[in-house]
Amino acid sequence: MEIQYGNPFALNWLWLALACVVVIVWAAVRMRAKLRRFATANFNSQLLPPHHRLRTAVRTVLLLLTFLFLTIALVDIRWGKVWREVPQKGIEVMFVVDVSRSMLAEDATPNRLSRAKQQINDMLDVMAGDRVGLVVFAGEVRQVVPMTNHYDDFRRSLKEVGTHSIRRGGSRLGDAIRVASKGFLSKTNDHKAMVILTDGEDQESEPLKVAKQIHQDQGVRIFTIGLGNMSEGARIPAGTDGDSNYVTYDGQQVWSKLDGAILQAVATETNGAFIPAETKQVDMASVYHQYVAKVEQQQFETAKINQYEARFQWFVGLALISFLCEAFMTHWLPTSSDDPVQAEGQAI
Repeated sequence: MEIQYGNPFALNWLWLALACVVVIVWAAVRMRAKLRRFATANFNSQLLPPHHRLRTAVRTVLLLLTFLFLTIALVDIRWGKVWREVPQKGIEVMFVVDVSRSMLAEDATPNRLSRAKQQINDMLDVMAGDRVGLVVFAGEVRQVVPMTNHYDDFRRSLKEVGTHSIRRGGSRLGDAIRVASKGFLSKTNDHKAMVILTDGEDQESEPLKVAKQIHQDQGVRIFTIGLGNMSEGARIPAGTDGDSNYVTYDGQQVWSKLDGAILQAVATETNGAFIPAETKQVDMASVYHQYVAKVEQQQFETAKINQYEARFQWFVGLALISFLCEAFMTHWLPTSSDDPVQAEGQAI
């Protein structure tokens, strides 16, 4: 039988239970030693009759069992899988990643493309229930992952993305927006967001015109994340093996800068937002909650999830029974009024 532990760190509470046992045993030994010094052995049984010791031992065991069962309940032990239908609610988010050679510029560490992939993964960490898709572009466009809620598969595909993903060089941002808009599953003019990660370079593909059109036709809101130094720029490595050669044109090294103007315009015209990440580390969780998550959600089809059944309530019940038994011990075992010493005193 497979067992799952929801909160294994709660087992550390057992150290406290062990400490209590040590203290109880130490106290019992000390009391017995004091009684031997106070009175003879035959009189000890009258001062501390057997049923009194039994009652104390049983109550101690019951209290320890209560603590033990509560600790096991906190561990959240689960076994036995059951199928449950879980309603899915969220938005559709299409990630559009620039994989042109300029994204290999190293002004963002380790380079712009790696930073873009990291930012997508950071955003996925705080997404729950949303569908996600992936489109890459350079001189042409390719959809890598259709809309899905299987984030692990998405991450594996994202990891393999690189400049090799597109054969034709260049940067056609407008074409990328057009192709990505066709990947949404929802037919209503809502619930759709596009997140574009690029340095903003474009080769006359009219991204602003295309963005305005799909926002009008489909209600897609576009959020642009600009990568790269906006003022100085950076050289573009000629290879991917870490050599010191850089792309040249007419004998001069090519420097690539972030073009934030076009990205700002695209975001503004589609009721989205422009995040000028440049070369800085950006808290993508905040970006998601502050901007993307505010897109109106929709109800997806119900999903069936096979999950372990929680059993903590069994141990809570056992803890309650142990506690009640300890509380009513005085009614179940003889009390101190039945002690022979006290009875003799009353007779006198």
